[in-house]
Amino acid sequence: MLYQGVLRKMQTQMGNPIQYFLVFENDFLNMNQALNKEVSINFITYQCLNCGKELPIYRQGFCKKCFYETPSAADWIMRPELSKAHLGEEDRDLAYEKQVQLQPHVVYLANSSNVKVGVTRKSQVPTRWIDQGAHEAIAIAETPNRYLAGITEVALKAHVSDKTSWQKMLTNRIEDVDLTEWRAKLKAEIPEEAKDFFDDSQDEYQLDFPVLQYPEKVKSLNLQKTPSYTGVLKGIKGQYLIFEDQTVFNVRANEGYVVGIDIK
Repeated sequence: MLYQGVLRKMQTQMGNPIQYFLVFENDFLNMNQALNKEVSINFITYQCLNCGKELPIYRQGFCKKCFYETPSAADWIMRPELSKAHLGEEDRDLAYEKQVQLQPHVVYLANSSNVKVGVTRKSQVPTRWIDQGAHEAIAIAETPNRYLAGITEVALKAHVSDKTSWQKMLTNRIEDVDLTEWRAKLKAEIPEEAKDFFDDSQDEYQLDFPVLQYPEKVKSLNLQKTPSYTGVLKGIKGQYLIFEDQTVFNVRANEGYVVGIDIK
């Protein structure tokens, strides 16, 4: 069956296992149903997720011009501590920044390749953890805006990583840890401004990914170098498709690529 459209990150639904969907303009595909089947991915062209033009993708699904202009690619997205909407200060578009920044945010601990700290909007729990391939995660603080979550993350990453090793996550060489214990240990490191937002009421989430076979080592599919690829799908974790020949494909890193997908 052939599907065609512009790639966006897979949509997910919590379950045992998690359900994954590739959503195109006029169609969608439940990727769980493609497990153990032959999947072909063929690069066709580019389509910027912001302006819709057929321009090379620069970063995050955007052409170069849009990446430097759209408010959804501003520095505060990756570095929440740079948020300024709570001060009424505009970066690129104050109305957008208020909408995104001035809502509840969760500072969390997740274990995907190691224990890491991160920030997400409360509305993105547990989606954010699924996208990172975390098999366990827990909230450590819930703040009323993005800035307070950001400065909390900055303080905590002096004591715990803020990075995931995607190779380790995909080969599943991971250890279970007690995130409740980690949360209690890090409480004292939360900055004064955010101490009141410490949250120890949330239980640890456990996440179950649809993976039939983990690779021993991984080789990443680059559609610019290999515009046509076929392999047997063996798993989905984070935003990665895992194939039998140990090839992995990061759907999110290829947002804005127009592809044809054939499943046999």
